[in-house]
Amino acid sequence: MLLGLLITAVPAGAAEKNKTSRDVESIDDLFGSPAPAPQDKPAVAPQDISAPAAPEPVPPSQPPPSEPRLTGFYQNDLAYTYADKKHWSRFNNTLDLATQGRTAGGAAWKLGGRINYDPIYDLTDTYPEAVRKDQRFEAMIREAYMDFSAGDWDFRLGRQHVIWGEMVGLFFADVVSAKDMRQLVLPDFDIIRIPQWAARAEYFQGDFHAEGVWIPYMTYDNIGKPGAEFYPFNPPAVAGFQTVIASEKQPVGLSDAAYGARLSWLKGGWDVSGFYYTANDPSAAFSRQTALLPTPVITYQPIHERIHQLGATLGKDLGPMVLKAEAVYTKDKLFSTTSATDADGLVKQNILDTIVGLEWSFPQETRFNVQFFQRWFPNHDAGIVPDKTENGVSLLLSTQALHPRIKPELLLIHSLNRDDWSAQFKVTWRLDGNWQLRAGADIFSGPATGLFGQYDNQDRIYTEVRYSF
Repeated sequence: MLLGLLITAVPAGAAEKNKTSRDVESIDDLFGSPAPAPQDKPAVAPQDISAPAAPEPVPPSQPPPSEPRLTGFYQNDLAYTYADKKHWSRFNNTLDLATQGRTAGGAAWKLGGRINYDPIYDLTDTYPEAVRKDQRFEAMIREAYMDFSAGDWDFRLGRQHVIWGEMVGLFFADVVSAKDMRQLVLPDFDIIRIPQWAARAEYFQGDFHAEGVWIPYMTYDNIGKPGAEFYPFNPPAVAGFQTVIASEKQPVGLSDAAYGARLSWLKGGWDVSGFYYTANDPSAAFSRQTALLPTPVITYQPIHERIHQLGATLGKDLGPMVLKAEAVYTKDKLFSTTSATDADGLVKQNILDTIVGLEWSFPQETRFNVQFFQRWFPNHDAGIVPDKTENGVSLLLSTQALHPRIKPELLLIHSLNRDDWSAQFKVTWRLDGNWQLRAGADIFSGPATGLFGQYDNQDRIYTEVRYSF
């Protein structure tokens, strides 16, 4: 339904080179040192002609090679779910490491990986075995790419972040990114975002920027396994039938490649972009099959089918406030229908997602952001849960007025169609340049068919400790 709108914005800027883009976020889940300046050559005493020649200087037009440097962070997340069946729900430990540098030929590179281990799934039996196996331990390649330049063109090949959105707290135009949705959209974006294996070309000329991307091997949203805390699908029970959720079907191969292009302009203070992107939908739809023999069973399978998207973004500093807006038109997106006569329980819908936001900044790092968002179904099917027009509002307030190192923050997201809402409150304490402590609460409320209401029993409190280096 709305799942794809929600998420507190934390930019993944370390990986992104985009001269006209900003920090961003997709609605489908709520509804990189300059070269040293040249110096005069010192006088050199006469030498024996047989002495080895001094190495040739690097051409001034070419950046010098750099030694690899290691960066990253360690983070511990501890969560306790206090609604319904009280239990410890998270004790995750994340180690994220990355190294980057530049070759003598001027090419830049980056290689990074991440390891997660959560002993909750060893110490308790709260979750099904499939969930415990899925979320107990994982090791993955994060970014792994090479950068090349030729005149006004920049090229990046490998596993990378491609970020096209920019709204605070919500995903709309960030259509290329895959996401780890196993904790819904509650963690920071550097935890949620999953890079894509892609080839990207960028062209820069004055205030104009063009970008093309090709993804031969798609990465899809990680929704976890049935029975997990935030699994996105909870099928209704049907008397006399067994319900089964089959393994996810993720199409791969050149025939399932994704591609798109984006154009951006900066003129008169207005930052405007437009894009086209087509791919198999990163978020899953649940196909339904019914069998009567040998025993009555209804089987649901997460699938991904191709969608086409046209989008636009704009941003403008209006003095006392900043205006941002995004619109994305998606063609052929699958939605579950309540119609029992539909063969696979899915219908294709075209949707227009729009969002407009205003942000005010005040002294002492105080920010207030308000956003109005909408999803409109031009060919609305009566069997789907969302209304023909779904409206919502978000409010974000953060400040460091209490102490320059302590920042409380509150994010509220509320549907205007029904009493369906979430509240995320957290307090962040930056001890120094490396250590950060955080404590907070995530609360959900609403009907069982609502984006937030389906997680009404997952209200939790949590702590987070991060050391960055």
